[in-house]
Amino acid sequence: MLHIDDSILQKVSKPARYTGGEWNAVNKDWDTSKVHVALAFPDLYEVGMSNLAIPILYELLNGLPEVLAERVYAPWPDMEEQLRNNNISLYSLETRRPIRLFDILGFSLGYELSYTTVLNMLDLSGIPVFSRERDGSYPLIIAGGSCAINPEPLSDFIDAFFIGEAEDSLQALIEVYLDFKGDRERLLQSLAQLPGIYVPRFYSQKYDADGSLQSFEPAVSGAPPKIKRVMADQLIPVTMPVVPYIEVIHDRGAVEIQRGCTRGCRFCQAGVLYRPVRELPEETVVSTVDRLLKNCGYNTVSLVSLSTGDYSNINHLVDTLAQKYDNNGISISLPSLRLDKSSIDLIDSLPAGRKTTLTFAPEAGSERLRNSINKVIPEDSMMDTFAAAFEKNWMNLKLYFMIGLPTETLEDVRAIADLTGKICRLGKSIRGRLPGVRVSVSSFVPKPHTPCQWSAQDHEEQLSKKQSLLLHELRRSGAQLSWHDPRISLLEAALSRGDRRLGKVIYTAWKKGSRLDTWNEFFNISRWQEAFSDCGIDPSFYANRERSLDELLPWQHIDTGTGLDFLKSEYLKMQSGDVTPDCRFQSCNLCGLQKRHPSCRSKASALKKDGKFDFEAKTG
Repeated sequence: MLHIDDSILQKVSKPARYTGGEWNAVNKDWDTSKVHVALAFPDLYEVGMSNLAIPILYELLNGLPEVLAERVYAPWPDMEEQLRNNNISLYSLETRRPIRLFDILGFSLGYELSYTTVLNMLDLSGIPVFSRERDGSYPLIIAGGSCAINPEPLSDFIDAFFIGEAEDSLQALIEVYLDFKGDRERLLQSLAQLPGIYVPRFYSQKYDADGSLQSFEPAVSGAPPKIKRVMADQLIPVTMPVVPYIEVIHDRGAVEIQRGCTRGCRFCQAGVLYRPVRELPEETVVSTVDRLLKNCGYNTVSLVSLSTGDYSNINHLVDTLAQKYDNNGISISLPSLRLDKSSIDLIDSLPAGRKTTLTFAPEAGSERLRNSINKVIPEDSMMDTFAAAFEKNWMNLKLYFMIGLPTETLEDVRAIADLTGKICRLGKSIRGRLPGVRVSVSSFVPKPHTPCQWSAQDHEEQLSKKQSLLLHELRRSGAQLSWHDPRISLLEAALSRGDRRLGKVIYTAWKKGSRLDTWNEFFNISRWQEAFSDCGIDPSFYANRERSLDELLPWQHIDTGTGLDFLKSEYLKMQSGDVTPDCRFQSCNLCGLQKRHPSCRSKASALKKDGKFDFEAKTG
């Protein structure tokens, strides 16, 4: 265990980021534990402590008798300076042990701009950043999370990727580790046989003269040609999460009431990665909220889902919680509500409190473009929703839109301003005053394993032109506008759709000083531009290029369960503006999961019985 002198912590901002000892932290005996796991989040403590994945893994791993799991987060630069100047290794919060002493170091990857921070945390731990330079004396480096769905850009640095949801697979992983703990090569070979485990060193690739991927195949016997995403059968609620000493991004209790979404927005990667929909039973939600409040002392609990309003009998659940906690000063938060009148009624049924801001995501201003991306919200229905909100005196709105979407025209961009103007005028007509409307506009980033994975991202000049147009058009409405830096969106798209060649760019950017790139204070686009230039790689090749439907994609060896044929058909529907109905409320769309998951198979079988589809042959 490291001794961190008080004089060091006195020199850094928010020293509680590094002290540990929080309420509900687990301290197991190091010597009697057979496997020591460090759970790493490549961002600051207050961001990582708001992440839902780490508490799930922390509770499950520490629930295994032979396993000890502790946490580590990226330091702020002032603490990094102290660690380096005093020759102190990055350490875990629970026991302050150097990370290099752990058996397994597992990174949760949620955002591409955290990649240089992964390298920096390895380096601060005294661990070689390149996988090829590590032997069995170093921890096994594993990475999972949404970004692992295209593992190639980080494949030089990670020993093994976990593809999918770990709840039902942790025991098998630990057992394999115990069997081959002293033999790194046999350990990796055995891990590669587990469902959902991808070991990059066992695969090779070739490229065509134009830079596109020519082939990607196993380089050793026994490596599976496809790595199938693993899916948890049921949700496991966290009832005793670690309670931070300092305020974090989401300073509240959180209950994941539902995982997955079948709305089918064509730009949305999460809608693919977390299929099929699985719900936490209502009685379990209620008991989990009760235990969270007792174990953590929170006064706000958030019911988390990609689309909270789609939870079965959500109205009854909210009524139950409202009645139970209405007089206790407890607030219930409902993020990710869809844009319809039922959401207004749902919010209004919560325990009484100050009316703050309603947040909705129309995504596109025109109904034509919303249909194209399968965000099916008729404008009449949308205006009815806002009218209901104003009538109930919800006068502050935040609206999320995207620009640069496939098939978008300048008229679609103007439609964002037109729609916002209509909303503002509607509010004034109902309440006699203009509502407070904030419009946040992000730049579309094509993501792997979505129908948009073949689409080109707009160039910086195109995005800047559209931002200027919006700024001009919105001045008349009284709404406030904010937007994302298009250069960051370009980098995100390049890293998101990159191949193994991006590894040297990430390494070069880190060597030039890039880390904590998710923070505006530290993000420096010139470092990345220099890194791409030094490596002879053009980021627009990955970001701004429309790809052929026949092109071999760098992530095509990862099988999410959603078939390639289905994604292609959705891409073509996007071009024509055809919509795909929600399979949760209508018939099965045969996305491919009917071959993998019982609930989807039973629904598809009903179609087959009716003679409507041959679902075994329908999807690739």
